[in-house]
Parts: sequence; structure tokens; C-alpha cells
Amino acid sequence: MNPFEKIFNYQILSRLDEADSIALTTHERSWLKTMLEHPASDDAFAEGTLSRLRDLLRDEATIDSREYIMQKAKSRERQVYHPLLRPLRRMIQGGSGIRLTTRLKHGGVQANQNGLPVKLEYNMVKREWYLLWYNVRGLMSSKLQHIVSAKPLPLPPERFEALRSRAFALLEERRTQAVIEIVREYNAELSRILYAFSCFDKTVSYDEDLDLYRIRVSCLADESEFLLSKIRFLGRRVRIVEGDQLRRRMRESAAWTLARYEETTEPQQAPQPPQDADSAS
Repeated sequence: MNPFEKIFNYQILSRLDEADSIALTTHERSWLKTMLEHPASDDAFAEGTLSRLRDLLRDEATIDSREYIMQKAKSRERQVYHPLLRPLRRMIQGGSGIRLTTRLKHGGVQANQNGLPVKLEYNMVKREWYLLWYNVRGLMSSKLQHIVSAKPLPLPPERFEALRSRAFALLEERRTQAVIEIVREYNAELSRILYAFSCFDKTVSYDEDLDLYRIRVSCLADESEFLLSKIRFLGRRVRIVEGDQLRRRMRESAAWTLARYEETTEPQQAPQPPQDADSAS
């Protein structure tokens, strides 16, 4: 084990998790203090929590990136933390219903949509937050930036449990799972490989007899192509051992790539250099 790996080492992380502990480096505390100076932190934390964090980090140094980073150009900045995240999360944890007013795609608003908030998700490709919620039409997905207002709606316990069971049954139908095995000779790159799957729900198992790591990844079906892009990025380091649909898509994309670079049977003639007028005559 690399003694300098520390917080990114899976074995240490799992043991800390079992003990309900967390280890922070000086650099991580400095990074957190710097991030708390961003305007979005006012929406990300309750006032008391934010004040407490700033008090704990008062003596830490901040990271001044201007000394070694020169910003030349950037795309339009989107707010990573949306103001609705905290109240929506409390509704989900508190077993409450929801009454939404949303902005329609082609203008106007739709008010008084009652349902059950199920899950908050961040789309890594579009870089936007989504609310998964359930109503009589089924499982819905709404961008947080399109939600005008969200109010809690009290529900009787039996009604909440009935809606919740239906919503999670539909959510499970939309899920796809895969088991990804790390090729043994690349076990030393475990931290890098786990980081590639950090945006997915996953569990990691280790077979001591075979010295083999396996990652069980779960995601929505419409995110399967994004998962495949991560697997392709890792190349020969990993292989899919369970998940027929993902294995089939991987074989298809590999076949298309080989076909694109397949050598032709007829030899190609080298292009002739152009002749000038004198030589032609």
C-alpha cells in the first residue's frame, strides 16, 4: 500500500466508514474554507451550519489560486448548488408530499401539481439538477431551474407509504445494474478507477483469495451510455462481468470501431505528383 495515499485508499476509507469517522487533511480544510467564500454557500447550508463551519475553519489558510492559475476564457457559469435543493431534500426525508408550480418548455406555467418527491439527481453531462417525483401520471423528472415554487403537502402515513412503494417500484424498473471487475494487474489504480464511477450508486467487494475487486454499479437506464463512456475511458483496466445489455452495447461499439479502421483488401495507389506545363509537353 502506498503510504502517501491516505484518504483516497479504499481499505482505509472502508474502515473509517465502519467506525463512523472521517479524516481531513490540512489541504482539504483549506479547500473547504475557500469554497465557503463562494456566494452559493449561502444556499447550500443553513445559517447556523454555515456559521459553525466558518468558526471551525477560522484559523485555516485559504487557497489563492490566482498565484498559479491564469483564467483565459470560460463558458457561461451555471449554479452548481440550487436554492431549492435543501427544502426539497427536507421534504423527501420528512415523508411529505409536494405541490409544484413549474415553468413550461414553450412558455407559461403549470400550477398545483401534487405528488410525492422521490429523489434528487445531478446530471453530469448537462450539469443540471433534477427532481424525480411521482404523481397519478407516473414517475416525472423536472429540472430544478424550471420549478417556480415547491411547497410541502401533508400526507397521511398510509397514503405516503402507498405512493412511496409505487414510485420505487417504477424507479426499480428503470434501473440497470452491472458488475465491473478490475483486472488484477491494475489493482494499484483502484482509487483512480473508483473515482471514475464516483457519480453512480455503487458497492465494492474484494475477494482475498483471488485478490480481485468487483464494483456493482446501479444507474437509470437512460444513463447507461454515460456509464459505458466511463468504462471505455478506463480501457483494459476493467471488464463488465454482469450486465447483458451493457456487454452487448460494448461489443457493438467495439465492432463499429474495428470496422472503421479495418484495412481494405485492395492496395491503394500512392497519389501522383502534379505535372507542370513544360514536363507535360
